[in-house]
Amino acid sequence: MLPLVSLTLFLPLVGAVLILCLPKPTARTVHSIAIASAALTLVGALAMWLQGVSGDGFSQVEELVWMPAIGAAYRVGVDGISLPLVLLSAVLFLVSLIYASSLRDRPRAYVALILLLETAAIGTFTALDGILFYVFFEVSLVSMYFMIAGWGHEDRQRAALMFFIYTLLGSLPLLLAILGLYLGSPDPTFDMRAWIANPPLEGAAAMWALIAMLITFAVKIPAIPLHTWLPAAHVQAPTVGSVILAGIMLKFGTYGLVRFALQMTPDALRDAGIVVLFFGVVSAIYGAFAALAQTDLKRLVAYTSINHMGYVIVGVAVAALTLDPSVRAVALDGAVLQMFSHGLVTGALFLLVGMIQERAHTREMNEFGGLLKTVPLLGWFFVLAAFASLGLPGLAHFPAEFQIFLATLGTTPVAVVVILGIAIIAGTFLKALREIFLGEPRDRWNRMPDLSPREILAVAPLLALTVATGVAPSWVLDVIHRTTSALVL
Repeated sequence: MLPLVSLTLFLPLVGAVLILCLPKPTARTVHSIAIASAALTLVGALAMWLQGVSGDGFSQVEELVWMPAIGAAYRVGVDGISLPLVLLSAVLFLVSLIYASSLRDRPRAYVALILLLETAAIGTFTALDGILFYVFFEVSLVSMYFMIAGWGHEDRQRAALMFFIYTLLGSLPLLLAILGLYLGSPDPTFDMRAWIANPPLEGAAAMWALIAMLITFAVKIPAIPLHTWLPAAHVQAPTVGSVILAGIMLKFGTYGLVRFALQMTPDALRDAGIVVLFFGVVSAIYGAFAALAQTDLKRLVAYTSINHMGYVIVGVAVAALTLDPSVRAVALDGAVLQMFSHGLVTGALFLLVGMIQERAHTREMNEFGGLLKTVPLLGWFFVLAAFASLGLPGLAHFPAEFQIFLATLGTTPVAVVVILGIAIIAGTFLKALREIFLGEPRDRWNRMPDLSPREILAVAPLLALTVATGVAPSWVLDVIHRTTSALVL
């Protein structure tokens, strides 16, 4: 039987190594190899999806002895929580490389970093060994740092350094928590399956491990007040960097919240659930108000990510707090689906913002007006993505957020406050659409070209999946629920 997980995991790395080993390849050759590698990775992810997951733990597990003396091994596999994120990663990296295929400024290094980052992302979601998880988690930081620093905008060096310092220092508490889980195990091991089946820490030790995890994942999500690196990183990052950062890397934090905090320190998270819920609510409301205050379109989309990730935190906190298995399952289903839908919607939004910036060389919303007449295809694509982000029924965010709010309302009245975030985000995007796309076009934008075939090929799949997930979310929820329904018992 083919080792599908490992093949999918390392195909991008093979593509990166091949690109770097070629003597003086042309830009066309570099991009062709990169797109082919990402396309094969998507085929692997689809094969994993067709093979599916069981409801009793991890599926498609592959294991190889690595450091037997300390109980560390190469262990990878998937369940209903990680498999949708693997598929999301494969889709987003492929469309990102399609969009980046016009790059002529050091393309070999650029696409090699993207492919290395894809392996790190899929590795983070599939790792079942604590050390292996941490290795992939950290490799992603290095790749993104060089992408921002090397191909970002005017203040890229400062933004890249802020990103790296924040996330590197934020990762150290997780390493301590992993060591604590290892030392607390009756038979010391880094096997995450053993930590989940029988959480090794209790009492104060579990609470300290949880605090360490929450610090790391709060930086990565990012949650208030550890969010200040995000707007700068997004604004200065190249378009593909923003797509990957928002669409994939923010999910490292929310995925870790479910995989580590909820599954490995469940009692401690229940005790701290109200505090986690509070930070989730604050993040959701603050992100919405901060987005409303922006005039820079890219910063606006960046702050909406804080809002949407706040909903995921709320969903996980509710799942930890409630003792009702059905409510816990609804909360977790919504939280995982929100991770998936956010990657699609925000990835599309950042691509479209990048297309606008390439044409106009500005992101200030008050500089535009009437673009729907000048570039109708770009305009309608943006309208669809904006409506998805504000939670319109029939689009991807609605079934995710509805389940989170339903579970929250059944547990605590705080749901009423959280729902306020949707109203604010709706006002934010309606204001942006009015300023950028409605009215009469200004003379200087009359010659702005509409989307090229390359740009359509990059953004259209994300919008198609956004509609498909909104209209028929069961194609993803069925996979998610196989794991969450067993997890909450």
